[in-house]
Amino acid sequence: MSYDVSAVRAQFPALTAGIAHFDGPGGTQTPLSVVRAVSDAMSRPLSNRGHEVAGERNADAIVTEARGAVADLLAADPAGIVFGRSATQLAYDFSRTLAKDWSPGDEVVVTRLDHDANIRPWVQAAEQAGATVRWADFDPATGELTADDIRAVLGERTRLVAVTAASNLIGTRPPVREISRLVHDAGALLYVDGVHHAAHASVDIGALGADFYACSAYKFLGPHHGVLAAAPELLATLHPDKLLPSTDAVPERFELGTLPYEFLAGTRAAVDFLAGLDADATGSRRARLVAGSAALEAHEAVLRAQIDKGLAELDGVVVHSRAADRTPTVLLTFEDRAPADAYHFLAGRQVHAPAGSFYAIEASRRLGLGDTGGLRVGLAPYNDTSDVDRLLTGLADFLRS
Repeated sequence: MSYDVSAVRAQFPALTAGIAHFDGPGGTQTPLSVVRAVSDAMSRPLSNRGHEVAGERNADAIVTEARGAVADLLAADPAGIVFGRSATQLAYDFSRTLAKDWSPGDEVVVTRLDHDANIRPWVQAAEQAGATVRWADFDPATGELTADDIRAVLGERTRLVAVTAASNLIGTRPPVREISRLVHDAGALLYVDGVHHAAHASVDIGALGADFYACSAYKFLGPHHGVLAAAPELLATLHPDKLLPSTDAVPERFELGTLPYEFLAGTRAAVDFLAGLDADATGSRRARLVAGSAALEAHEAVLRAQIDKGLAELDGVVVHSRAADRTPTVLLTFEDRAPADAYHFLAGRQVHAPAGSFYAIEASRRLGLGDTGGLRVGLAPYNDTSDVDRLLTGLADFLRS
């Protein structure tokens, strides 16, 4: 296993600006291969999908290649890959579609740990259908959401459980596989928010037991759009609202309007970039993605340990990311200073670690942080030890200022 962070960093033009980026959970910087793929797609003939002229064939090839790439990333069936404007939009679309079969007395489970994009669409769809919303809590002292927390709110009328695979606020990775067994034993469906998870782990939606798994390409080095993976057989049972002349084929029936072909070309390139993170890996793209993810996790684990050690040496810092299994994402507050002040101070030193609740409003409130949240430090493939040194030095200076 080989991870050359210097070689990785050399592929990101944005890094020449000199900023140490710790804003990966909000969106990553873009490697040159992705930029070129987007440009190439827009520079060649391009039109609506078809097979007669070059523009039609190019568009069709881009979509086919993008589905195949994302399927490799998630260990999914390409015929079950749905593209959308964002993960939020996909959650709204699928909540409305699934809610067509809900009725008063049915129940939907959401968690306090989740990003609001995996809460509010389900809450609102349930309200419109007359279904009951049940809330699964997490332990604010440990940041843990357990299978027992889900078990406590499952019932005979549970129709769907929405849960994150990794908290975008504090990094907690709940035991999704264990949760999926409980959900399926109850006869319900499991909708997994993998937006933060897919950027930091090798994903296998079958092993996770997710009926639906949503993520966003711009969180793993790609362009801004959302992705949903599900079994084609399950998608075939769902009937979304759509235009009369649009196709009823799966997965296209869920993709409203013309797809952003240039962004899909960029997403294919992003997946290929991730497949090259382990310079020693060989074999299929899926095999190289698994190896690359392992190499990245090992690299990020070293940096996370450096961050954890450095924070432990700073007085007046409260760390809220405490789960045993979590992504390299740390939420901080300060005993006598506002997180936003730290954000502004660091920004003045070209260190980008933003402050807020980052749409995980329920989690922020449950942690006792209200709507303000904290300072979030998140890693991405291009971070290195010098970035971490700059962050820790900046925080030490902020606390002395």
